[in-house]
Amino acid sequence: MKKIKLNLAVWVAIFGVFGYMSAAIFADPTWVTSENTPEFYKLILLIKDVFIQSLKMLVAPLIFFSLLGGLAGIKEAWKLKKLGGIAVTYYVSTTLIAILIGLTVVFFIHPWKNSTVRVNVQKSQSIGGDYHTKKPKKMIDAKDNSIITVVHKILKTSLTNPLESLVTNNILGLVCAALLIGLAMVTSLRTDSQLFLLIEDINRILTTILGWFITLSPIGIFAIVFDFKLKVTGDLFTQLFAFAAVVFGATLVHGAIVLPIIAKIFGGIGPITLFRKIANPLFIALGTSSSSATLPVTMKTCEEELGVSKAVSGFVFPLGATMNMDGTALFEGIAAIFLAHLYGVELTTFTIFAIFFMSMISSIGAPGMPSGSMSGMQMVLLAAGIPLEAIGILLVIEKPLDTFRTAVNVEGDIIGALVVQKTMERRNIQLT
Repeated sequence: MKKIKLNLAVWVAIFGVFGYMSAAIFADPTWVTSENTPEFYKLILLIKDVFIQSLKMLVAPLIFFSLLGGLAGIKEAWKLKKLGGIAVTYYVSTTLIAILIGLTVVFFIHPWKNSTVRVNVQKSQSIGGDYHTKKPKKMIDAKDNSIITVVHKILKTSLTNPLESLVTNNILGLVCAALLIGLAMVTSLRTDSQLFLLIEDINRILTTILGWFITLSPIGIFAIVFDFKLKVTGDLFTQLFAFAAVVFGATLVHGAIVLPIIAKIFGGIGPITLFRKIANPLFIALGTSSSSATLPVTMKTCEEELGVSKAVSGFVFPLGATMNMDGTALFEGIAAIFLAHLYGVELTTFTIFAIFFMSMISSIGAPGMPSGSMSGMQMVLLAAGIPLEAIGILLVIEKPLDTFRTAVNVEGDIIGALVVQKTMERRNIQLT
């Protein structure tokens, strides 16, 4: 089992290619709309639907308890009062910069713009023999050209009953509820409250279950890619690799240029010295693809190498592991535009901006674990009217991107802690 987990990215790639080649050699595209569907194809659809439903089953509780756990990790209200404003300003600013990089990619590079690759979802069959002809509901519509209209929709979706949001997978509602409940916990409960421990235990349980599903993901990817091959026109893998290259380049710009500049201006440390001192947590992030798993090493490195106090690291890192997801926001925004193109979803300039805004919100609640961005990705896809099965296509090439993205997220957390520390020192604010 350990060996399989260590090589999961390789297994996913192998099964993805195997599914694509199997469909190309043995399958018939008419199976998608045929009333006499072969039993083998029905089995493929069964595996695909079960895998997608298993991910959907966990997305709502994962986002809710992950964000709640990040806020609950603060525990002491004085930290929130003294450090919260600086940290949140940093988080929002760097995420907005990441979004701007993503928008630049979409508007000026857009490698899939002239591609003829399309996924036919007008009439695709389910395992029960029925046909899906209805497209997913949209929160972001091409006809929306008013900021007030979109804000109205977002607020209406956000301010709903938390229990209803859990049942309906209303991610915006869950993020809003988690923020309010988490802040209330920090400001009203004792630091030794059992509720904090309960939240930690629930997060461990959810992470374990998701780990089981992800371990079986190669089989699910085989079924998804097999089905996609029957629906897609053109060379899908060429477009996936072009998309991956663009995301990698954009993330590299953010991690190698933008964040070091911020560290130099606000933290007083040069790029070479910075990367030399934080190399250890970055390598661990690359190996684990989890900002949460890297947390102990990250905190120790910042305290010993960068002079960050325990009060600052104890606040910034638990919260940043959930809320500070620059690489995730960048990935989700570009991925949504790419998938919208594949599925023929009409987008205007305004709706593209709105999709990136939704990506920023969804990244706030993304759990700091391998492939954690896939949970928030569902919110972006639903908002844009893209079928959730599209996530399966992203999983084919998501693992290497997730590894690099996690390292950038950890780098952002480290620089955030340094910026908060230096700002508090300049303002002569005592962290006691």
